[in-house]
Amino acid sequence: MYDNSRKKSYTEVGVVISEKNGVRLLHLGGRMIQSAMRINAPNELELSYTRCMMGFLLFQPTPSHILMIGLGGGSLAKFVYHKMPQTKTIAVEINQQVVSVAHNYFALPPEDDRFQIIIADGAEYIANYALSMDVLMVDGFDEDCQIASLCSQEFYDQAWRVLRKDGILVLNLLSCDKNLNSYLQRVVDSFQGHVITMLSEVRGNLIVFGFKQNPGELFSKQLKDRANKLNESYGLPFPDFVYKLRKCSGKYSNCLET
Repeated sequence: MYDNSRKKSYTEVGVVISEKNGVRLLHLGGRMIQSAMRINAPNELELSYTRCMMGFLLFQPTPSHILMIGLGGGSLAKFVYHKMPQTKTIAVEINQQVVSVAHNYFALPPEDDRFQIIIADGAEYIANYALSMDVLMVDGFDEDCQIASLCSQEFYDQAWRVLRKDGILVLNLLSCDKNLNSYLQRVVDSFQGHVITMLSEVRGNLIVFGFKQNPGELFSKQLKDRANKLNESYGLPFPDFVYKLRKCSGKYSNCLET
């Protein structure tokens, strides 16, 4: 069980937890909100960008194996665990303290045969990973900045390597990051141009999907029909996600074009 007794704030060596209007927030060494949980709905996705990251289901609706780099409060891990019983998830987190906080304050489930946590550096873990996965989700920040080792050309090359032939890389980037175009170009290069983006909100997070093979037509009837079915299954606005999708050639400006 997680601790629901603290109503104001909790601070421990760079980890700050606060509550506001029934929502518990996690901060790691900066002002940026790393994770959020509505206390009366702990397994739902509170933040817009986390909902958008689940947009990969439009292209990979039945993943058997997901690897997540960066745990935070465990919002995505919880959602997959409770909503997708056919999926096994490994979460790689470098900070043991973050894992403890996620268990104690954010209702992270205990490990079992479908959910495993590994304490490791995400970039190093991927570089030495010998198996393959359907989806690789990357949400790694150090204070208010992207972790350099998780947005290098080498890392994106390794991400391409560890994905199955129809696998998808899912990245959370900041649209205001001064290095954003460099990151996007690296993903485009590693994934041979098979890159789609989704802006979660104006001046907000940019979600990037890198495909090991061509994802096909963005606005096909098949994709729209799948979006409607996913909306019914998961309660997320997948039809809106389809509308937000943009092909990306390596610049943020073309991620906004209609």
